[in-house]
Amino acid sequence: MTAISAPSTPEQLAAMSDRAREVVRLNIEALEALERSLDSSIARAADVILSRPGYVVVTGMGKSGHIGGKIAATLASTGTNSFFVHPAEMSHGDLGMLRPDTTLLALSNSGESRELRDPLIFCARNDIPVIGLTQRPQSFLGRHSDVCLTMPKVAEACPNGLAPTTSTLMSLAMGDALAMVLMDRRGFTREDFGLHHPGGSLGMSLQTVREWMGDNAAAPASVPLDADFRTVVSAITEGRKGAVAVLAPDGALAGMITDGDVRRAFANDITTLHAEDIMSRSPITVDPQARMSDVVDLLSANKISNLFVVDERRPVAIIHIAELMQAGYVS
Repeated sequence: MTAISAPSTPEQLAAMSDRAREVVRLNIEALEALERSLDSSIARAADVILSRPGYVVVTGMGKSGHIGGKIAATLASTGTNSFFVHPAEMSHGDLGMLRPDTTLLALSNSGESRELRDPLIFCARNDIPVIGLTQRPQSFLGRHSDVCLTMPKVAEACPNGLAPTTSTLMSLAMGDALAMVLMDRRGFTREDFGLHHPGGSLGMSLQTVREWMGDNAAAPASVPLDADFRTVVSAITEGRKGAVAVLAPDGALAGMITDGDVRRAFANDITTLHAEDIMSRSPITVDPQARMSDVVDLLSANKISNLFVVDERRPVAIIHIAELMQAGYVS
């Protein structure tokens, strides 16, 4: 590889930008060609997978292998048990991972990768269905597939026409399409997805309020309806959440007083005020089973800083936006 130490000229920078746009355009055209070419084979591939209780074993060599790894991960996170196995390792013992109830999903743009031959022959001998993903249905892979997902023949975006670019993008898109078809057919829900994806910002947004609170959630600061103004201020201060719950005699949430309500109350004779005089009678609340993403949406839509978690009409916790920002729920 030749190092280029001199900075690019304005003309060279413009040419590189144009080339980048051309690559994106070629990729878009490839995806449009793939969309036009889709037929019932992807539905038949999904039916094969759905009819078998075992794993979908994904394999592929080189760049197809990298795409295969991502497809296996997507399948696994959306309700279809799957893992990736390198085809060369299969020839050295890992064929044992192909059990009678599994399905093999094999990727090869040319369909002639030598490393795929042993797994494909093994599947044929042991009646294990093969789903092939290739541009050449007449290739070795295509001929040994029970269902062949055929991609259109389009030029690679590589200037030499060699480096896998448009072909790998189409493979990835086909894998995503298959995973989403299976997800829909299984009725895989948002809740199911949350179980498989507890980490990161996505997992955090799918977490329930009850999970966020944990087993030791502190009860929110509260006062009775007839609490005097001094008691209200003390409760808000001690609670450190900028708000206090106002409770009915049966312990149900009757209202909410924020520090903003307290400031506005100074326009009146505070010596005569009680909690029920200054409280908001219809505060925004959330159920413990709500998703944390719903909490963020409620706070944002209503332009408020906190809300109560209410279980059977009783406040069990208070959530302040500062806590969510600190935990990474809100950027």
